[in-house]
Amino acid sequence: MPLSSLGPRVLLRRLREVMARPETAQKKLDTIVTLIASNMVAEVCSLYVMRPGQWLELYATEGLKREAVHKSKLKVGEGLVGTIAAEAELLNLSDAQSHPSFKYLPETGEEIYHSFLGVPILRGGVTIGVLVVQNRARRQYSEDEEEALQTTAMVLAEVIASGDLEEVALAVAADVAHVRSHHLKGNNLAEGIALGHVVLHEPRIIITNLIAENIPLEKQRLEQAVATLQESVEHLISHAENLRGAEYSDILESFRMFAHDRGWLRRMREAIDTGLTAEGAVERVQNDNRARMLRIEDPYLRERLNDLDDLANRLLRILTGQIQTAAQGNLPKDTILVARKMGPAELLDYERNKLRGVVLEEAGETSHVAIVARALGIPAVGRVEGIVEIVDTGDPIIVDGQAGDVHVRPPSSIEQAYAEKVRFYARKQAQYAALRDVPAITRDGVPISININAGLLVDLPHLHDSGADGIGLYRTELQFMMAASFPRLNVQMRHYSAVLEAADGKPIVFRTLDIGSDKTLPYLRQPKEENPAMGWRAIRMALERRALLELQLKALLTAAAGRELRILFPMVAECSEFRAAKAVVERVKGLLQARGHELPQSVKLGTMIEVPALLWQLDTLMREVDFVSIGSNDLMQFLFACDRGHSRLHGRYDTLHPAVLSLVREVVKKASAYGVPVNLCGEMAGRPVEAMALLGLGLQSISMAPAAVGPVKSMILALDQRKFSDFLQPLLSGPERSLRPEIERFARENAIPV
Repeated sequence: MPLSSLGPRVLLRRLREVMARPETAQKKLDTIVTLIASNMVAEVCSLYVMRPGQWLELYATEGLKREAVHKSKLKVGEGLVGTIAAEAELLNLSDAQSHPSFKYLPETGEEIYHSFLGVPILRGGVTIGVLVVQNRARRQYSEDEEEALQTTAMVLAEVIASGDLEEVALAVAADVAHVRSHHLKGNNLAEGIALGHVVLHEPRIIITNLIAENIPLEKQRLEQAVATLQESVEHLISHAENLRGAEYSDILESFRMFAHDRGWLRRMREAIDTGLTAEGAVERVQNDNRARMLRIEDPYLRERLNDLDDLANRLLRILTGQIQTAAQGNLPKDTILVARKMGPAELLDYERNKLRGVVLEEAGETSHVAIVARALGIPAVGRVEGIVEIVDTGDPIIVDGQAGDVHVRPPSSIEQAYAEKVRFYARKQAQYAALRDVPAITRDGVPISININAGLLVDLPHLHDSGADGIGLYRTELQFMMAASFPRLNVQMRHYSAVLEAADGKPIVFRTLDIGSDKTLPYLRQPKEENPAMGWRAIRMALERRALLELQLKALLTAAAGRELRILFPMVAECSEFRAAKAVVERVKGLLQARGHELPQSVKLGTMIEVPALLWQLDTLMREVDFVSIGSNDLMQFLFACDRGHSRLHGRYDTLHPAVLSLVREVVKKASAYGVPVNLCGEMAGRPVEAMALLGLGLQSISMAPAAVGPVKSMILALDQRKFSDFLQPLLSGPERSLRPEIERFARENAIPV
């Protein structure tokens, strides 16, 4: 069945004429399905529209029984139409009734039709309807016919969402969600509390014309806009290198790659050939990408599609001449950005002194934008479902980065409570700032080394601002995660040199690449695993891919020439793995020395203690390492067989359980017996109650987020370590539950701020 002589371009022009008529919405839809059926020489054309509750309702048909209109309904995922809606992909079948998802609706009379072509009607990557053509003869529809129906569906999306169809779910006469208060929950991406007013990061791009009059002219407009886009990306990269450091340039390299991607550009040109304007072509390809993105679970693949979506928005704004993002407008001094998603480069576009917080619908803890928000110290909450639909620019909003709470248009009681909370927090911060240069020594004279965890150059000012003694954990993988391709030797060397220079002589522990589990690299092929947290990751990967480990070690050893270098190996489960890693270090040192490179003044090697098996090898391990670091985050999840990222298990097992504390005590005792320095760098070190318990077990070095240094130091200065240790030790062999109540009671009775 070839396309009619009308052709897709003529069909689009006819559709535009129909939309301009002063007719009811139903009359327009009836005419449209008749036009499509005629154009595609189809015996049936049907339009289904998404209704509340995830129902697809037959809204118009040519060929099926008219009495079925507004009566035939399918749930998303039900039947062929429901399958198309659920998967956001077309179905092209020569015998529809043999498909396992086929569902017979007797009121439609469709049993006599065999061939079936259905496409989703997408708006912003979300399915808002389904368009179907059918014929009696068994045949496969051609690619041209698929393309024509997809292009038509895109125009229909504009009709459905335009507001002309007041009956459909997308056009609501009065939306009470935009006037009442809301309390929404999400995931905390970056800690802190912010009160301010909503600024929608991405004002709605209004496309007034989808149907092309002059195809060559539209292609020329697209080429010019793409050239402008590519120039703007180059400017962003240059700006990042000059003002913000090399790691931001790495983030933006992915934009450079996509901006020059030939496949993306080819698909947009092909969409223009179907009769769309340049804007329509960009939106058509963007909708397809968004639909794919919504079905991908891998956070890093989604992040890459986010980058592409960001570029498409920038391209649309160039073509339409509309404001790029809110970053180009006048921002209030208490801006809280709200967006479905953002690229990290977009966050860097905003004036830092006006930005109070960020709320996102889609970003997770491992997304690039979350990493940058944490590095900049901006409170952020992600995975806040539906936030964009219920806020308007200027609405008052509260972001609680600690609890993952967002309050939209909060009542005065909530606003006053949070305002007091912020004032209290500010007073506390001022008190902590006054302690910056005060040594962290307990009341009974025990010196404690307080260090910070870091992973980006932008973290380094926190080292001095917080008064920390050093960096107890430098996560080298963040540089790799934010790069578009594997960082070369000179890039890694420059990065590590800059970190060492910024530390100004304070000690740094560099953890080698800890990739795997929830941290993957899009440019590094990794096998799909059933249980990646306990799979091929960290030192296991490094020892099998020696070239990657050797390259990183070469960069570290060269960057630290003449200085002390501390290297920490993650996820060690057997002493033999540490020995193998140590042998690689010695090999790289020998190669560098042979080539005349200056080596570090000293090289100290340590291992993370996070795999429980290592706890039964401590005597052997302590004879071989220069230092150890307890990774309480992974140690906890392996100890309790509890996925730390699982929402239902969050908080189920307490770090102050005797089992955890007893293991920490055992490591501290063994390390002390062998004279090996021991540090704890997990999240529990940054919470005063947990940090107090660690000191009671004999730890004298802990590492935490920079913001935690003040509260923890305040606790240390008020603590009598020996008295608390005498109180804590007997409890470890007692209850089979968390010791938190007992420890908090001791703190209250002894006026220790926790």
